[in-house]
Amino acid sequence: MKYILITGGAGFIGSHLVRRWVNKYPQTTVVNLDKLTYAGNLENLREIEGKPNYIFEKGDITDAAFVNALFEKYHFDGVIHLAAESHVDRSITNPLEFIITNIVGTATLLNAARTSSISRFYHVSTDEVYGSLGDTGLFSETTPYDPRSPYSASKASSDHLVRAYHHTYGLPVVISNCSNNYGSYQFPEKLIPLTVNNIKLNKNLPIYGKGENVRDWLYVGDHVEAIDIIFHKGKDGETYNIGGNNERKNIDLVRLLCRISDRLLEREEGYAEKLITFVKDRAGHDLRYAIDSSKLQNELGWKPSVTLEQGMEITVKWYLENEEWLRNVTSGDYMKYYEYMYSQRQ
Repeated sequence: MKYILITGGAGFIGSHLVRRWVNKYPQTTVVNLDKLTYAGNLENLREIEGKPNYIFEKGDITDAAFVNALFEKYHFDGVIHLAAESHVDRSITNPLEFIITNIVGTATLLNAARTSSISRFYHVSTDEVYGSLGDTGLFSETTPYDPRSPYSASKASSDHLVRAYHHTYGLPVVISNCSNNYGSYQFPEKLIPLTVNNIKLNKNLPIYGKGENVRDWLYVGDHVEAIDIIFHKGKDGETYNIGGNNERKNIDLVRLLCRISDRLLEREEGYAEKLITFVKDRAGHDLRYAIDSSKLQNELGWKPSVTLEQGMEITVKWYLENEEWLRNVTSGDYMKYYEYMYSQRQ
């Protein structure tokens, strides 16, 4: 494939995917389209920014004229769409931003793609579209949608649009719905990097409610491998769930992070747990998510490569060793630097 468009490629999952694609497929040129909002950080891609098969385009997926011009310029062979507003708390505060980016932005990309000659439009979504589980059961690809937050509702809407464009226009699409991701380069408002950073700085570790909410944790390296496999081997019109088979209560996950951090920081065991603080629960907080990824495993041969303990060890160590990255992100300095560098190239 000559040109592939990856949207949101400066974000957490997107930057992992862009780095993988640029290094693994040198005959393919990756065009990374990112608006560079607070969570988009070109520093995540510094190691590949000089590669001949990598191009960065700054822009907004809701800007139809800009998106159409990109499709005309590059004649994309494929699209992997990750760009999205994704933080539930922010969606509760500002739902319209999520509706515009996640729904209108997806529709804008689909509209450009349907009049092009792309061979695959891959839409990356979330397990939160399925709602909340009780103590038992798993989300499968046929679980009815039941979104509970403005974020998950906006992603559910975009999923429906992707399927509609497949059925109406014959657009060759695939969708994946993944569980909670973790790993390096994640914006530090999310639970894991926030917890590790606060432990290092001796700050409180806020946990919603009693920490009883359960999530299935997926290592980001395993996620981007699954995306790679689905993009190349998935069947048009199909949905694939991607899960890590690692269910944990939030409180148990934070305690695991405390133990790993105390050991790596050479502190007394139990030191970090004293920082745990329970705060008022989030509005509409889903109790439990759990993914059945057997379709992906049985049909396409993917499976998670690391246990939760192995993945968290790698992740905690990375955040503790990359103080400068974390400092730049939390201060916002990375945005000023790359905005200046990008303006100089125009």
